[in-house]
Amino acid sequence: MSPDRPRPQLPSPLRGVNFPTPFGRRAVVIGAGSFGTAVAVLLARGGLRTTLQTRTPEQAERLAEDRENSVYLAGVEFPKELRIEHMGAGLARADYVFLGVPSRGLHEVIDGLAAAGLPPRAKLVSLAKGLVPPDGVAPTVMLRRSFGAARVGCIGGPAHAREMVHEGAGLVAASEDEELAHALAQVFIRAGVVCEESSDPVGVELAGAAKNAAALAAGATERQGLNAAGAAAGHIFAEVWRFAAIQDPPAQAESMIGLAGTGDLVATALAPQSRNRRAGELLGEGVPTAEIPARIGQAVEALESVPLLAGALERAGVEAPVTRGLAALIAGELPLDGWISLVRTAVPPPARFRRPADVVAGLGWWARLKVRWRTWRERRAELPPA
Repeated sequence: MSPDRPRPQLPSPLRGVNFPTPFGRRAVVIGAGSFGTAVAVLLARGGLRTTLQTRTPEQAERLAEDRENSVYLAGVEFPKELRIEHMGAGLARADYVFLGVPSRGLHEVIDGLAAAGLPPRAKLVSLAKGLVPPDGVAPTVMLRRSFGAARVGCIGGPAHAREMVHEGAGLVAASEDEELAHALAQVFIRAGVVCEESSDPVGVELAGAAKNAAALAAGATERQGLNAAGAAAGHIFAEVWRFAAIQDPPAQAESMIGLAGTGDLVATALAPQSRNRRAGELLGEGVPTAEIPARIGQAVEALESVPLLAGALERAGVEAPVTRGLAALIAGELPLDGWISLVRTAVPPPARFRRPADVVAGLGWWARLKVRWRTWRERRAELPPA
C-alpha cells in the first residue's frame, strides 16, 4: 500500500471488538483476477496465511516482483504476508480454498483439486457470481455434490474489488455449515469489511446471477429511458426469485432483497467500471456480443450466465419472458427493437392475493389451535401432583 494511503480501519461499530485470530490457518485463492486478488489481500489482512495462485508461472513471477496486480488491480500493494505462486504448486497445506475463477472454468478447477493435493478437511469457497455450464447450476451445488455441504461456501454482496480493499464493502459469507459461515465472516471483519453470515449459499449465488443479468438488461435498455431500464432489471429479479423459491431447499427471501441481491445490484448499476452494465450498454449500441469482452478488457460474466439462467428457468417451468428475451438478444436472435418492446409490454404474473376463503380458513385453524391448547391446559390441571 502506498505510504500516503492509510491502512483501512474497521468500520466504527467494530472498532475495539476483539475477534479470534485464525492462528496457523492457511488460505489459497485460485485465480488472480480483480476480485480474487482483492479477496487474497483481505484474507491476508484478516490473519490467514494466504497464498494467491495464478494461472501461469509468468503471471506469478510478475506479481511477486511487482507486489501488485498491475493488470487487474493496479495501485493495490500486496501485504508483505501475501504469498504468490503458480497453480501448479498445489493445495496440500490449505485449510480454505477460494475459487476465484469465472464460473465457466469451475469444472476444470474442481476436477483438478484432488490432483493438486486438496486436504480431506479443507473448505471450498466460491467467489463466482455466475452459473456453471452446461446446465446453469449454482457453483456451490456442483461443489456440494463432490465434497458435501459442510465443506462448501460462497461469498456474495456488493464488492467492487478496488473499493473493497481501500474503503470496505458489505459482503455475505454463506454456507449450510454455520461454523464455516461464521469463520469466513470473522476473517473479513478482521480485515475491516462488514460481512453478513448466511445459511443460504444457493440463494446468495442466484441473487448474484440475477444482479449480473439485471445490470446487463438495464444497460441494454438505458438509452430508451430510466423507466425501461428499471423495468428490465425488475422483471429479471422477479423471474429469478420465482426460480430460487423452488430450489431444494428453497432460497431465502433475504438473499434476494438484502446485500447479496438488491445491494449488489445498486452497486453494479452505479459503478462506472461495471463490466456487466457496460456490456449491456454496448449491446444497446448494436455491438456484437463476440466483440464486447475485448472492448471491456475482461470477461463479462453475464454474457455467459444469462443464457444458462434462461435455460435453467425454462427447464424448471418458470415463466421468464424477459430473461429469455435477454438471452436471445445476447445470441443475436432478437433485435434491439424487439427487446425494448418486450420489456415495455411484459406483464409479470399477478401477486398472490389472499382470498377471503384463505383468511377464513386461517382463522378456523387458529381457533382450532386455541381450543386444543385450552383443552390440554385443563387436562394438565386435573392431573395429580407429581
